[in-house]
Amino acid sequence: MLYNICMVSDFFYPNMGGVESHLYELSQRLIIRGHKVVIVTHAYGNRTGVRYLTNGLKVYYVSTQVIYSGATLPSIYGFFPILRSILIRESIQIVHGHGAFSSMCHEAILHGKTMQLKAVFTDHSLFGFADASSILTNKLLKFTLSDVDHVICVSHTSKENTVLRAALSPRHVSVIPNAVIASQFLPDPTAPDPNWITIVVISRLVYRKGVDLLVAVIPRICEMYKNVRFLIGGDGPKRIDIEQMREKHSLHDRVELLGPIKHHEVRNVLIQGNIFLNTSLTEAFCIAIVEAACAGLFVVSTKVGGVPEVLPSHMINYALPEEDDLVIGISKAIHTFRIGKINPSTFNDELKDMYNWSNVAERTEKVKEMVIYRWFD
Repeated sequence: MLYNICMVSDFFYPNMGGVESHLYELSQRLIIRGHKVVIVTHAYGNRTGVRYLTNGLKVYYVSTQVIYSGATLPSIYGFFPILRSILIRESIQIVHGHGAFSSMCHEAILHGKTMQLKAVFTDHSLFGFADASSILTNKLLKFTLSDVDHVICVSHTSKENTVLRAALSPRHVSVIPNAVIASQFLPDPTAPDPNWITIVVISRLVYRKGVDLLVAVIPRICEMYKNVRFLIGGDGPKRIDIEQMREKHSLHDRVELLGPIKHHEVRNVLIQGNIFLNTSLTEAFCIAIVEAACAGLFVVSTKVGGVPEVLPSHMINYALPEEDDLVIGISKAIHTFRIGKINPSTFNDELKDMYNWSNVAERTEKVKEMVIYRWFD
């Protein structure tokens, strides 16, 4: 059975991130499987109206007010006329929203159910329960998902979190992980500088990504190991903290800030490193560590959220999100690399079957069938 599907989110290309790449890759695989897929997102600069991407993927860039970090102003009914026109024009059967932070996603699910269409929601994030932002978002999520047909989460930790936040039945929530195109992250053992042990960090430089931990750890590691350097890719409000740390400790020759990195450039940065460092304070899945392992890097990561579900134990060292424990975890990784105990160049072959988009699309297709025929009832 083939379906007409409308993906809706505030977050899509040309903006870069995990939700954006998930939307694009999943849509491409569903089109290859014969489904009709359109994407609705907000306008980015002069990118407005209808655009066509690979395989005829149709994207509607709707003019609306962006208020913070790519998210649009909630308008409840302001988005309804144009969404209704799109849903009718494209003969949509299933509305699939992505991201709890996306106002367009929430509104599309609400209006889709009003038009008696099937609705699916994919949650890509973890939220707390105590701070004001989480309380408001959780209330909105509970309201939006009260009539949703099915929910998809990217990890089992994320599923437990979403079930509690939105007061859902676990039977109505499926776990389908993210994936990676392993062929785009082939390792190159000749690329790293043999005179250095290079630690790579690629992340948005924001509080949630543990940049404060990174700022505390770098000077200690550089003092302990004279042949270690850091490559840091990404941008954000916390970049100034890293620059100040580099200035204070005179580490200009050992800490290189690369700035924003486009997705097609990520592999070229990763293969220059030996170790990948993730200091996130919260993660539902963390596709970055899968990409790094595919590129032949050993991973050191904070043990938070869904991260422990992602990689086999021989590919990663875990640390608590604390400065001292992170230093120990990085030191163990450096020692492991020095004695040649592991061969990260083999990781790509192991991961290409574990995380592939064809499998994700097939499992998502089964969710759509459940929604249409309501098997879970």
